[in-house]
Amino acid sequence: MQDRLIFLIGAPRSGTTLLARILSGHSQVYGRAEPHLITPIAHLGYFDSVQKAPYDPFNVQQAIGEVVQDLPRGEAQYLDALRAYTDAMYAGLMERAPDKLFFLDKTPAYALVLPFLTRLYPKARYVVLTRHPLAILSSYVESFFDGDYQVAMAHNPVVERYVPALAKMLRERPVDLVHVRYETFVKDSEAGFRTICEGLGLPFEASAINYGESGQKFEGLGDPTSVDRHARPVQTSVKKWATEIAADQATLDLVINLVNGLDPADLETLGYPRAAMLEELDRARAAGVKPPKREAPWRYRMERRLLIALRRNIHQNALGRVLKRLRFALDVVLRD
Repeated sequence: MQDRLIFLIGAPRSGTTLLARILSGHSQVYGRAEPHLITPIAHLGYFDSVQKAPYDPFNVQQAIGEVVQDLPRGEAQYLDALRAYTDAMYAGLMERAPDKLFFLDKTPAYALVLPFLTRLYPKARYVVLTRHPLAILSSYVESFFDGDYQVAMAHNPVVERYVPALAKMLRERPVDLVHVRYETFVKDSEAGFRTICEGLGLPFEASAINYGESGQKFEGLGDPTSVDRHARPVQTSVKKWATEIAADQATLDLVINLVNGLDPADLETLGYPRAAMLEELDRARAAGVKPPKREAPWRYRMERRLLIALRRNIHQNALGRVLKRLRFALDVVLRD
């Protein structure tokens, strides 16, 4: 399967669903909703551990390390075994599209296990999509936390997790890859998609860019609010992040503190220098423009507000355990 896999790597809310829909519109590529096959097996104890797994992760980490050492070919044999599992899963998925040559796996969490993924599939094709970190943060907060930056950043430090991981990938380039910047891609999608096709060894097909005309749907995990509003890439979301963040002083202070805590070298690698970020926020603050509220379907807004309330008020008691189960159920519903 290694020669038939395309991994689309990027942070949540960075445009990966948009690009996945376009790539899946290519005559040679089959894509579906995020399969999340790689992240669990990256945490079986040898490469990383699952601290909250229903077994002692420290015992497992020691045991699996000793088992791998006893294998005649060591780590290479362990990777072969894991690859046999994922190969079988990918091959099974490909049976649903026998006329396609490649399977596209777009799972944002893979960006957090890149050292493992690139060992497991060093010869696969990779597309790395980057977007302005604060645009990602703004979209994440507005989409899933109803504009509450404090709760969102406490729940998942998405910028602090993904910026260093993606920057390291671009600096070290452990595999051949195509790097795409979201802002550049939506500005000239035809040129951007042509570059991607060339990098992946695919013939260019302009029709794939109009993903809304293909009739395909990704049922499952992925962007629940944005991509289906349009039929092809648009630039409307490129700059709105600065206005949204600067509209509230407490939020602005929180985000400036976040930016100052990021490694400047990582930001330079991604192409979004710290100084430029802070200048743009300062201009937005000085302009004093109130951003329009992002709208989502009524059902989604109600589910989201309930979920945020649960995240604020869960405690370690019997009621808390019930609320945790309900919160998990809502997390799943919000992604449907």
